[in-house]
Amino acid sequence: MSRHEPRNIPFAQTVPVDRREAIRCGLAALGAATATGAAITAAAKESLAAAPRAADDRRGSPQRFDMKKSINQWAFPYPDRMSLRECLQLAKDAGFEGIELNYDLDNDLSPKSTAKELAGIRHLADSIGIEISGLCSFLFWPYPLTSNEVEKRNRGLELAGLIGQAAHHMGVEDVLLVPGAVHIPWRDDHEPVPNDVCDRRAREAVGKLAVAAERLKISLNIENIFFNGYLMSPMEMNDFVDSFGSPHVNVHFDSGNIAMFQHPEHWVPILGQRTKNVHFKEFTKKGTDYSLETFRPLLDGTTNWPALMQALDSVGYRGFVTFEYFHPYPHYPEALIYQTSDSLDRILGRT
Repeated sequence: MSRHEPRNIPFAQTVPVDRREAIRCGLAALGAATATGAAITAAAKESLAAAPRAADDRRGSPQRFDMKKSINQWAFPYPDRMSLRECLQLAKDAGFEGIELNYDLDNDLSPKSTAKELAGIRHLADSIGIEISGLCSFLFWPYPLTSNEVEKRNRGLELAGLIGQAAHHMGVEDVLLVPGAVHIPWRDDHEPVPNDVCDRRAREAVGKLAVAAERLKISLNIENIFFNGYLMSPMEMNDFVDSFGSPHVNVHFDSGNIAMFQHPEHWVPILGQRTKNVHFKEFTKKGTDYSLETFRPLLDGTTNWPALMQALDSVGYRGFVTFEYFHPYPHYPEALIYQTSDSLDRILGRT
């Protein structure tokens, strides 16, 4: 074709187009493409979410365990830097289904608390949407139920009764109970108690408390603690718990308290269905500091978590697993709460 001859140009290209109209059409086309791309991306994400993720034990447990996540209030900087409401809300925000609260001589849960105030704490938890997985207390150490000092024994029995009443007013079923101690290594005011005397006093005290527990409709859960020199094997624990013949006396199993020389996965099948509540405490056998300082954040220790989870699953345990730790982070304490939630997700096969 000669450069002087007219070219065969389509009619659409010869029609003048308004500049604004051209921009409008261009934006409409871009929007349609973006919407189409977003739809494809959303569909791809939905497809990936629906598809089962390949098991990878570097990520978390390949098996999902039907147990509930909880955390003890000692992991929070309470009451110095966080209120009770803030603790409950943070636990909820971090993905916990429950929180274990601590009874003390002061603060929100104490002998000073009225029945109305205690019921109010339960109402607060309900409004936030988090369960109270149980009540715990450190008061069993300054006031052991088996102390050689009768005043301390009586005070311990009184406090244990008050904790049970608090649980009743709060509608909480599970109460952790330390039945006694031969030795308390972290206190210098405790005189060692002979084993047979400790056993006799513990049975007398728990027997009295069991009567009240039945009336209050709560469960007294006996905790295994290696450091106190009492109930040092699962067989001893079973004998102690079974001796009361009461559905209101059970076991609160702690994975870390016997980890110094024993293995929690060995205890679980022997305790069987007596276990009513569980503490997860990480422990390292690599250290030599046999004190409360030897406990670690979850997964930073030597606990065989896959074996322990299989053991709990095999006995049909479906309750709370509660992280217990005594040292809130001095800086950015929320980090410990979120890290623990993530670790429990991996242990429970949720990740």
